[in-house]
Amino acid sequence: MLLNEMNPSIKALSILVSILLLSIFFDPVTPLLSLVLTIVITFSFAQVSFKKWILLFSPFLFMAIVYVWSSLLFPRVDPGDSIIWEWRFITITAEGFQRSISLGLRVLSFASLSLLFALTTNPINFLLSLMQQCRLSPKIAYSIMAGYQFLPLIKDEFSIIRSAHRIRGAGRTITLRDKLKQIKRYAIPLLASGIRKAERTAVAMESKGFTGDRNREFYKVISISKKDWLLLCLLISVVVVSAFTSHQLGYLSLYKGEL
Repeated sequence: MLLNEMNPSIKALSILVSILLLSIFFDPVTPLLSLVLTIVITFSFAQVSFKKWILLFSPFLFMAIVYVWSSLLFPRVDPGDSIIWEWRFITITAEGFQRSISLGLRVLSFASLSLLFALTTNPINFLLSLMQQCRLSPKIAYSIMAGYQFLPLIKDEFSIIRSAHRIRGAGRTITLRDKLKQIKRYAIPLLASGIRKAERTAVAMESKGFTGDRNREFYKVISISKKDWLLLCLLISVVVVSAFTSHQLGYLSLYKGEL
């Protein structure tokens, strides 16, 4: 079962349900186990580069560290909390420390699930699946698809405009005011070029018989198989098993608006 071949809509539903289930719990063990199991699933059932994964995961790791650090520095101290360290205005309690770790691990767990979807899903297949399984309007889906295809063209167009400016003597700028003027000089031709491309694409699609009708045939059919539902069960089982293990260890706690 390769995650890259799963139905994108069912995969998105699986990730969404898993995140909603995880958000119910607020203890350190449940998100930690879920994070570990999600990473194991990602690299066992998907063709994902570890270097790319760690590069995309790093910002979330930094964000989790900031959350933990800020929660430790500015904790909510309730009567009866066990103080483990105190210095001037900083008071660290056992309950606050557990809440901070739980918050950081929740961020990492959500990030690992999101990366599982992002790194194993083709955007074009996802849009085709949304049209075929979720009845998304073809007008919206093909507009997004066309915009996605335009991104590399915009980069090439920007390089051409910048080279043209340099040939005419409008080279590099130093001051902030000149940089703002330069952005304006680049933005207007890019916008005009984008509008022209969009008009030509719309005319071409209409000339080929595109009407936006939902009852249409697709050049690529995205189907749903038993493996897709198996993935849904697997990801939900990950959260349930993590919560059950946390309960057995005596750490399980539900979210009660602690933040």
